Parts: sequence; structure tokens; C-alpha cells
Amino acid sequence: MGCWKQEKSSNWIFPTLILCIYGFFYTMKPSEPFLTPYLTAPDKNLTIDEVTNQIFPVWTYSYLALLFPVFLITDYARYKPIIILQGVSFIITWLLLLFARGVVAMQVVEFFYGMVTATEVAYYAYIYSVISTEHYQKATSYCRSITLVAATIAAVLGQLLVSLAHVSYFYLNAITLASLSLAFVCSFFLPMPQKSMFFHKNISLENLQRTVKSTKSNTSSPNEPCSCQEDRDPASADTGPTPEQQADQPQPQSHALKVLVQLSKDLRECYSSRKLLYWSLWWALATAGFNQVLNYIQVLWDFRAPSHSSAVYNGAVEAIATFLSAVTSLAVGYVKMNWDLFGELALGIFSTMNAGCLFLMHFTANIWACYAGYLIFKACYMLLITIATFQIAVNLSMERYALMFGFNNFLALVIQTILTVVVVDSKGLGLDILTQFLIYSSYFAVIAGIFLIRSIYVLVSIKCKRKILRFCKEPLSLAEHKSTQQTVAVYTTRL
Repeated sequence: MGCWKQEKSSNWIFPTLILCIYGFFYTMKPSEPFLTPYLTAPDKNLTIDEVTNQIFPVWTYSYLALLFPVFLITDYARYKPIIILQGVSFIITWLLLLFARGVVAMQVVEFFYGMVTATEVAYYAYIYSVISTEHYQKATSYCRSITLVAATIAAVLGQLLVSLAHVSYFYLNAITLASLSLAFVCSFFLPMPQKSMFFHKNISLENLQRTVKSTKSNTSSPNEPCSCQEDRDPASADTGPTPEQQADQPQPQSHALKVLVQLSKDLRECYSSRKLLYWSLWWALATAGFNQVLNYIQVLWDFRAPSHSSAVYNGAVEAIATFLSAVTSLAVGYVKMNWDLFGELALGIFSTMNAGCLFLMHFTANIWACYAGYLIFKACYMLLITIATFQIAVNLSMERYALMFGFNNFLALVIQTILTVVVVDSKGLGLDILTQFLIYSSYFAVIAGIFLIRSIYVLVSIKCKRKILRFCKEPLSLAEHKSTQQTVAVYTTRL
């Protein structure tokens, strides 16, 4: 029985399947596109200013406070406990959303949703700790694709239930709670990883060495499987490391400190590359702006077409946006381009398009124009973040990529928090939603300007270098070889 469990856990299909089922149910939230209409409906009876300036900012603050410690604890606890914690946080969030009332209660909801988003790193990192490297590509594809499929289905289902069946937002949230409960149950079936990227990356090797030593020291039948030896020979199971081996093993505190020091060194080396530095800069700046727009887009839609007097098509728009994002992300893999040369130019051009879409949403009074601007905005961002992910990951190990991914998102969250405190929070400027989107438009215009100028500088520099190399390769005439000084003077003049 123990051998069968080990074989099932080591098989890449089983943990991938369970994780995909978990990912499907935790992304299957048909109520999410209708959060703002639900909060401002008579059932919750909150004003749009309370939702915008007092409730939504709490998510940003809690996410920032929890992201870094959760990132480290996730790796130290080996992912599965954090996935279970995410399931618990989901259930608490939606229970409060269904039955609690008032501004303070909704702020608590946003705090727990910050916990949900902070623990999301466990979902994407878990699979790499339980499968072998040759299955990384397939498993990653399945786990990411299932979330896009679930988000699309949830948005379409929510829109159909609201528009055709006239289901209330309360029951949409009840359906979401049922889906999240199923995800929570699925999380218990995930095999417990034996390693992690940072704190436990050598544990499997140490266990293997101990098993080999134990096998060599025991007398057993040559036909007996070594993986079940400990089940059959209790003496070998009690065999522990010698006092010398125990002295060589690092203490937990010193080991954790060494890991943290190594992480800081790796991070410094990663950002010493100018290419990675600029791509990470775009990642942090654009992700901060994107999350800010995503957090408050429903408020803008409700301002343009109030939900209590207009038909709401948020679910349909989110479904189309998710589909377009998947298509653009997939298309990047088939585009043959020198991203080292033209990548930053693409960042500048598409960031300009993002700024234009946000300006459109600010100045137009037409809800359909707002919807169209959002679709283009999200598709452009997903296209660029896919390119940035590839450019950062292509020359890094899995551990360093995970480290840069986490730190870039942390920087993005710091920038987003600054935007929230200054622009949105009632204790800051507390601006109205139209003025907020004017600021977000200008923010993306600045990002576009930075990378357009940078890309032009890179292209001009490359052109100059090629010209210099071409001139240097040209042979000098006999007159130019009269003296060394004259030769140096001629080359200096040409350069």
C-alpha cells in the first residue's frame, strides 16, 4: 500500500490533474465581474465613494503587507499548506461578502482577499516541486490554461444568469462560494512536496543518499524493491545519521539565514544585467498600473452606465477580454522577431496604445467605447507581459526566475500602493473615478515615453556601432601609413 502511494505521488499526471481541478474551481467565480454592482445594490447599500475610496484600497494594503512574508513562508512550508490557507481565505472572503454588511465588514473582506492574492504564488510554484523537469512545459501549460478557461466560463455563466435568468447578485456569489468550497476540498488531495525552490531544494538528494547508504548496510533479497525496504525492515527505518553527520548538518536558523543571504546575492546579480533591469522596470511599472485599472474599472463602468438603471454586461466583457488575452499571449510564441533589438520598442508602442485606451475611457461618455478600450488595454498588457516573462526567464534558472518574479511583483505592489494612497484613498486626495483614470492614462503615457526614448537610443547606438566597425575594417591608403601618429589621427577623425 505504501509503495502504491509513493508511485502515485511521483507520477506527474496525478498532482497536475488535482492542481488543475483546484485551479478550475478557484477561478470559477461568476460573481466577480459584478462585484461593484453587488456592493452598491440595495442589499449592501454602499455608496460608490465608499466602495472606491474606503473599501477597495484595503486590498492593496493587505496584499503589500502579506506578499513578502507569504512568499518566504510558501517556500519554507512547501506550498501545500499555503494552498490550503488560500482555500480557507477564499471561503472566509465570500462568507463575509454574502452575509456581512457595512464599510468595516467589507474592508475585512478586502483584507482576506489580499491574503488570497498573496498566497496565489503557491498555486503556480507547487507543480515544480512534485514533477521532474521534463514535464515542466506541459504541466505549466495545463495549469495556466485551465485558469483562463475557468475565468472565461465563469464570466459567460455570470452574464447569462444575470441577463437571461435574472439571477440576483447574491445567488451569483453563492455559486462562487460553492465552487471555492470544492476547490478547498481538492487541495487536501495534493501530494505533499518533498522539496522546494529555496529552503528545501537539497532535501530529496539527502534522502536519496541516506536511502542508498541504508540499502548497502542491510542484507536483503536482491529481488526485493528498494523503495519498500523501510516498510519491511524496521531496523533500517530506525537507523539515523551518526553523531558526525548530525554535527555537519546545518541548524534550522543558520540554514534559513544562509538562504536569505543567498537570495539577496542572486537578486543583486540578476539586476546587474542592464537588459533584465529594463525589462523588470517595465514589469513593475506596467503591472502596478494594470492592477490599479483592473481594481477600479467596474467603478468607471458603473459611473458611465449605473447598474440600477442600465443593463450590465461586465461578465461578457471580461469573458471576451480573457479570450483575447489568451490569444495574444499564445501569438507571441509564433512571432519571429529579434526581441533583444526591438523588444523595448514594442514596450513603448503598446504602452502608448494602453495610454490611448485609458484616455478614451476617460473622455468618452459611451459605455461601449469604455468596454472596447478595456478590451484593447488588457490584450496589449497580456501581450507585453508574456514577452517580458520570456525575456527575463530565458537566461535564468528556475530559482532565480521565481525570485525575480516575486520581487518585480513586490515592486509593482509598492508603486500601486503609492498610487492608491495618493490618488484613491479618502485619507489622501480621494479623487473621483474620472480624474483617477486621467492620472492612470498619464501614468502609462510616461511609461511609453520612457521606453520609446530608450528604444530609439538603443537603435541609434547599434547603428553607430555598426558604422564604426565598418569604418575600422576599411584598409588605409599608403599615405595614411606614414607614421603611427598619423594613423591614430586618421582613425580618430573617422570615428
